[in-house]
Amino acid sequence: MDAVLGISILVSLIVGLGVGAGGFVFYRKVVDGKKKSAAEMEVERIINRAKSQASKLEREAQQRAKDFESRARRNAENEIRKEKQKIQNLEGQLKDKDHRLNREFQRKEEQLRSKMNQLDEQAERTEQAEARVKDMEGQIQSQIQDLERKLESVAQMTSEQAKSELVVALEEEARKELNDKISQMEEEACREADKKARRALSVAISRYASEVATEKTVSSIPLTSDEMKGKIIGREGRNIRALEAACGVDLIIDETPEAVIISSFDPVRREVARKSLQRLMEDGRVHPARIEEVVEKVKSELTQAMKEDGEKACMDLGVHGVHPALIQVLGGLKYRHHDAQNLLAHSEEVGFLAGLMAAEIGFDVKVARRAGLLHDIGRALDHTAEGSHAVIGADFARRHGEREAIVHAIRAHEGEEQSDQLLAHLVQAANNLSKSRPGARRAQMESYIRRLQDLESVANSFDGVVRTFAIQSGKEMRVLVDSGKVTDEQSQMLVRDIARKIERELNYPGQIKVIVVRETRIVEHAR
Repeated sequence: MDAVLGISILVSLIVGLGVGAGGFVFYRKVVDGKKKSAAEMEVERIINRAKSQASKLEREAQQRAKDFESRARRNAENEIRKEKQKIQNLEGQLKDKDHRLNREFQRKEEQLRSKMNQLDEQAERTEQAEARVKDMEGQIQSQIQDLERKLESVAQMTSEQAKSELVVALEEEARKELNDKISQMEEEACREADKKARRALSVAISRYASEVATEKTVSSIPLTSDEMKGKIIGREGRNIRALEAACGVDLIIDETPEAVIISSFDPVRREVARKSLQRLMEDGRVHPARIEEVVEKVKSELTQAMKEDGEKACMDLGVHGVHPALIQVLGGLKYRHHDAQNLLAHSEEVGFLAGLMAAEIGFDVKVARRAGLLHDIGRALDHTAEGSHAVIGADFARRHGEREAIVHAIRAHEGEEQSDQLLAHLVQAANNLSKSRPGARRAQMESYIRRLQDLESVANSFDGVVRTFAIQSGKEMRVLVDSGKVTDEQSQMLVRDIARKIERELNYPGQIKVIVVRETRIVEHAR
């Protein structure tokens, strides 16, 4: 029973499940059908709504198109009317211009007719004048022939002879005028050249100023004591002989009290001896071995100093690329002198002056300075070299790479060799200027000082003169007078009297400016 009951329950469950499933399926179909019919109806409504909107948009578009067409038609009609108006205006302007041109053409045509008539009349008058001129030419020609016959009869020569004599006279007159003109041009050229040369020299001299000091050729060293004199002489004179042999100089001790005189023709040797003696006296140890040691050290230092002096001179003048051998010899010029001039200072001065003059005339300044600096290089060479210092200096410069123009300027700077090169003339002129400066020559220095003293003595001889100063190398005098003795009016007379007395009693180049200074000073102290 239980089994049958279980089976029946199971069957009923299965049947119930089948009936439920079938009912669910049927229900779903019914629901799906309703949804589909509802969706179809919604789609139809959307389509109908879209159709109505499309028809509405179509009607609006057609209406807008009609409006745009009407507006475009109106704008086109307006533009056409405007263009027609412009064309009409242009036609009117063209017609006016055509009328004006016709009137102008008619006026010009009338003027041309009148001018043609005038030309015709003038041509007639010209033909008449030409006819009269021909008649007059015929008459004048006959008169000329008559005059020629009369002149030939009076002068007793033919016309050809008269023409030849006239040509000769004219040629002589023209040649004379030409010669006068050429002479005048030559004189003007010479004056202009002298003027430019004086200007170049004056500018160069005024732009360069250097001191000129008299240098001694004998060195004197003071002794610290008599004991030091004995040390320098040494036992049986061995120290002084060792020093003379090492330095190549002569030492004089006995003639000058408390001093040692060093004498030598070679200034470099004299400088070595002077420095060696100073160091020996400072050290106090004086014996042959010490002397040789000190002398060798001083020679080495002096060689280095000469090199530095040469390099400094090249640097001061802006000269570069000079051979080291030339620099060494150039530095040796510092210890050599000519008259009262130090040769290194003289060479630098010549270099500066040559460069200044070169700048004034448009020449290469660096080349002129280089040639001027090296022009006296031969004076520092050993005396065993044969020839003048200009020749041996030029050869020495050539051997050490200097260009031919500078070598030629060195050789020709003393005038021993004729030259047509501008550089040589510049160096020669600068050398002469440097040697002619006051104080460069001993004789010139003495006469220069004497001339200044004479100028001052002339002014001091007048009553009322307090002090006199000769300045500007004797080209100007400043005379100070006592304001209590000399009035302003008397000062004017005094300056004329001083100038006249200088003219009568003294000989001088150029002119001297005399200035009288009268000053009144009133001083009071507040206590």
